[in-house]
Amino acid sequence: MPRLATLITLLLLLFLFDAPLIQAAPKHLFKIASLAPAGSVWIQQFENFAREVEEKTGGEVGFRVYPGGVMGDDQAMFRKMRVGQLHGGGFTMTGISSVVPDFRVMAIPFLLESYEEVDFVKEGLLPAFEERFREKDLELIALTEVGFIYAMSTTSISTLPELQKSKNWSPAGDPISESYLTILGITPVQLAIPDVLSSLQSGLIETVYNSLYGSIVLQWFTKARYVVDVPYGYAYGVFALDRKKFASLPEAHRQAIDAAAAHHFPVLLQKTRESNEESRRVMAERGTEFLKIDKQTVQLLQEKRDEAVKTLIPGSLSKEIYDRTTGLLQEVRSKPAGGKPN
Repeated sequence: MPRLATLITLLLLLFLFDAPLIQAAPKHLFKIASLAPAGSVWIQQFENFAREVEEKTGGEVGFRVYPGGVMGDDQAMFRKMRVGQLHGGGFTMTGISSVVPDFRVMAIPFLLESYEEVDFVKEGLLPAFEERFREKDLELIALTEVGFIYAMSTTSISTLPELQKSKNWSPAGDPISESYLTILGITPVQLAIPDVLSSLQSGLIETVYNSLYGSIVLQWFTKARYVVDVPYGYAYGVFALDRKKFASLPEAHRQAIDAAAAHHFPVLLQKTRESNEESRRVMAERGTEFLKIDKQTVQLLQEKRDEAVKTLIPGSLSKEIYDRTTGLLQEVRSKPAGGKPN
């Protein structure tokens, strides 16, 4: 019995000494969801962001992350935000554009041709995007990137007629890809992102569109082993919070979130681009074949893009945001190498 009493005393002392080390629950907890898989560069960098916010706010602001689509697709995530089950998310452009339509403008196929153009246009559009998100009670914290996307198929495709014969995937709820593929003479199969891999495996679809890194983390490259080596478009997303919950934070905490975002999301951008470049090497080593298409085909695809845009304005995209985007493109393309726009 004396030994038992001594043991109990020691355990109590250990508990008392360790008690200050036990982290209290954050005063302001944000539940965040994302389609990005656990362990991906997007989730890793978000966790770094969350740790910095927690440190800068003395543990008063915390984030609980639900990766890999466990909270459903983008629309499901947004619905859960409306009822308070979630307080934010890492949204794809496709998903959140059903709420903020003008956000989809940079995803127009064959519009942006380089990361220089992407960065210039994105910076110019950011104030408009922030305003559009606030109109929907969302606080845009940072833009995220998937990267340039490519047509990837289970069979070799290098001409428009071959693409037309293939069973093409289109993201569910994405009028841009649906309109564009329709203009090309293709009736796409609309599916949510989590359903794509199984549909590739079953043969329901044969051609998909993704970044090189995205194709690896989602395992699409195991079936779609042929890649048309011309960017089809640009894919991106956003990290957004419930505006009312964000606004309820003390000013110092809001500033801590903004500062951490300004620190970590540019790093995420660079890591995403590095991951896409590394993925090209990995895919080539594992048997992916990168296919070339001729300039005439590219020109035809660009002409069809212009036809598709006419069907999108004003129902799916405002003329104001489209004109602003094309104006920024003209500005950056008039810029001499290494200089400022003329």
